[in-house]
Amino acid sequence: MSKAMKIAIVDDEKDMRQSISQWLALSGFDTETFASAEDALKGLSPDYPGIVVSDIKMPGMDGMQFLRKLKGVDSTLPVIMITGHGDVPMAVEAMRIGAYDFLEKPFNPDRMTELAKKATQARRLTLDSRALRKELSDGSSLMKKLIGSSAAMERLREDILDIGQADGHVLIEGETGTGKTLVAHALHAVGARASKKFVLIACSAFDEDALNRRLFGPAHDDEPIPAIEEARGGTLVLEDIEALSPVLQARLMTAINDQGNPPETRIVAICNLQEQDKTCESVLRPDLFYRLAAMRIIVPPLRQRGEDVLTLFAALSDQFAEEYGCDAPQVSAQEAAQLLQAPWPGNVRQLINVAERAVLQSRRGTGTIASLLMADSDDARPAMTTEGKPLKEFVEAFERMLIDNTMRRHKGSIVAVMDELCLPRRTLNEKMAKYNLQRSDYL
Repeated sequence: MSKAMKIAIVDDEKDMRQSISQWLALSGFDTETFASAEDALKGLSPDYPGIVVSDIKMPGMDGMQFLRKLKGVDSTLPVIMITGHGDVPMAVEAMRIGAYDFLEKPFNPDRMTELAKKATQARRLTLDSRALRKELSDGSSLMKKLIGSSAAMERLREDILDIGQADGHVLIEGETGTGKTLVAHALHAVGARASKKFVLIACSAFDEDALNRRLFGPAHDDEPIPAIEEARGGTLVLEDIEALSPVLQARLMTAINDQGNPPETRIVAICNLQEQDKTCESVLRPDLFYRLAAMRIIVPPLRQRGEDVLTLFAALSDQFAEEYGCDAPQVSAQEAAQLLQAPWPGNVRQLINVAERAVLQSRRGTGTIASLLMADSDDARPAMTTEGKPLKEFVEAFERMLIDNTMRRHKGSIVAVMDELCLPRRTLNEKMAKYNLQRSDYL
């Protein structure tokens, strides 16, 4: 569940700031009060998780000076100004400086609540966007999103780290829903271009003329600058590279040839071909294909990642359970086997949907994981892979998942896990070492 946004109330009149605080607290906000602008500035950081409500007329630093200071701290921080009767021209000036809105005394409390809700919604969107941009530029954070201890995922992470440090163009291939765009972000974030522009273009989202302008220009007045120019010095990611017409393939080849060596702009092409009789190599002109495929990454399908399915399902269930304010569903041995045997044609994207629906079912106390897998299958039974797995693999995968889930639930308490699973400490330690489970990850 998302936390309540904060509201910092700044007013030198004690009765006024207390009454505003009480009213907004009743409306569900987390309030804090300050008797002066100087005091408030000490507690307001660039990523303050909320908004500010401030009087304009205060001794010492007045509201206008305070507003200017706040805009220097974080230009996107919403500030609602409170003004006395006759000070509307000053409030208009505050709006020009960057105030979110203003209220004239005496104001309607409901109007205050309405403004606060709109301002906090805007603030939440700003902070979410800021966090996402930071995450997408943080290589270590992105690598942690590539969850899994299977050999296929270990190789993928090693490939990303190796190729990310190089300068050549890259071709990323894989089935739908495997996370190819995440891999492209990670390649950029772990390389020398991490501080440069990252531009992503979904080629299939444009008709040929619009795509030509978006990639190479000239752009119309209401369009962004051409992607080739926008990404200069950084990374240009072309999703659905197979959607490029022969004409645009030729223009892209010319743009690549015009670059120096190493290339000024790195091109990462993502191929999403699903037809069995077509490949990226068969639809691209040979010279373009071999230039893009100088470095190649194939993202593994979920069905080839073994017990990663259970690790991912547990992590996603915890995430959705927190979001919906309920407990994550407990997976039985039979359900674990069904998750491991499912073919996952939609890969990780499909697993995300199943995990979310499993949490919602669990919250209602109805349904099973098998029923969700059946819903994704044309058969009357849960779809299973034809690739048989030894019983030992199922047992070990379930055992690892059980210990992992129990450690998560008890937040790393070894004693509590020993009691629940009826295991002596030495056995638990041996199994955690065997499955590469670290107690520090759960604290």
